[in-house]
Amino acid sequence: MGFKPVFIAIVIATGLIVTAFIVNSYRPSAVVNQPSAAFVRASGKCAECHSNSEYSIVHEYELSVHAQKNINCLECHQAAVGQARRDHHGFVINTKVTAANCRSCHEPVYQQFLRSRHAAASWAAVAGESAFTKEQVAFCERLHPGACRRPANSLAQLEGKSAISSGCSSCHSIGRPNADGTIGTCTACHSRHTSSVELARLPTTCGQCHMGPDHSQLEIYSESKHGVMFAAQKNQLDLAADPRKLTTRDMFVPTCATCHMSGLNGLAVTHDPSERLSYNLFAEASDKRLDYARRQAAMKDVCLKCHTKPLIERVYTQADEVVRATNEKVLAAKEIVERLRKDAILSSKRFQQPIDFAYFDLWHYDGRTTKHAAFMGGADFVQWHGNYPLLKHTVELKSLAEELRRDHGKKP
Repeated sequence: MGFKPVFIAIVIATGLIVTAFIVNSYRPSAVVNQPSAAFVRASGKCAECHSNSEYSIVHEYELSVHAQKNINCLECHQAAVGQARRDHHGFVINTKVTAANCRSCHEPVYQQFLRSRHAAASWAAVAGESAFTKEQVAFCERLHPGACRRPANSLAQLEGKSAISSGCSSCHSIGRPNADGTIGTCTACHSRHTSSVELARLPTTCGQCHMGPDHSQLEIYSESKHGVMFAAQKNQLDLAADPRKLTTRDMFVPTCATCHMSGLNGLAVTHDPSERLSYNLFAEASDKRLDYARRQAAMKDVCLKCHTKPLIERVYTQADEVVRATNEKVLAAKEIVERLRKDAILSSKRFQQPIDFAYFDLWHYDGRTTKHAAFMGGADFVQWHGNYPLLKHTVELKSLAEELRRDHGKKP
């Protein structure tokens, strides 16, 4: 063979190799950067396929504590008792991970969650008791009387299915019953593949649901000294610290989880965020929760990790007075509306007249905001987002009541 054919062959081969490198450089990194053999073993071979189709979930898993501890995909996706099974490339899996899967390793956490208002009480607040078993309803009622044995939310029903599915359910599904007999989903706070403690500790994670006019906790927290300090110093906190070893060196500024759930400086960790709450602040007229004294003492123990006892007692004394005063104002307004119903001026069916909405706004927005802000250090929300609109709606409600009575020819 002569020199010329050889030279041409070398040039063509070189050109093909260079072209291959150039083409390869434009391929997605998820395809080019294949997972290591160790990672493939750790993820039960799932990464081999999913890194090409849903690289983000593979990467999220790679960042997780589960991956660090060699807990593979199949350990979470294996079908638990009562779950649908699906053949998937030679594996039998469950694609809808629920609390049933998480509890296989985290049973004590699941039992704490079941006792919380995040569980059955949350879903019942929208859909009522029909989706739960009698045993689940009874268990919830023992802990939260009246929270589960109830009909579907009448306002939500008026707003319609699309409002419920895209609105109410997005938050309240944290306590939706599952076909496998469990309740709720851990991924509402921890996310699906990172299973992150750090994410669950962020105020904005709680604020996915705990925000807006009817439960303004995120806005109140952001205004409070705690929230201002967190915004300024969050990069100095160890948000990923082990919950069982968490100290005030890790979290010297509190987030929602620090006060409501964390085991700070040796305190017990809980996944029942209401365990340290002494009042039912969400109610029209807030009453004391069952086991009020123990709950309040538990929260004060957390406060003592950063504050002096006299300051804590002052805050609680002032907040107690706000609850009492707000209850008084709400009940006075409720009496006006109930008298209209008693005199057959107003229908027993709610949300049919402007006065129904005026009263609902008064307690559900203004009253709740006032009470929450008193305990959370949100002065502006006690006053201008709380007491001021509470007074305004009271005046409007009285005017509407007088107008209704005049129209019906009955004296106030």
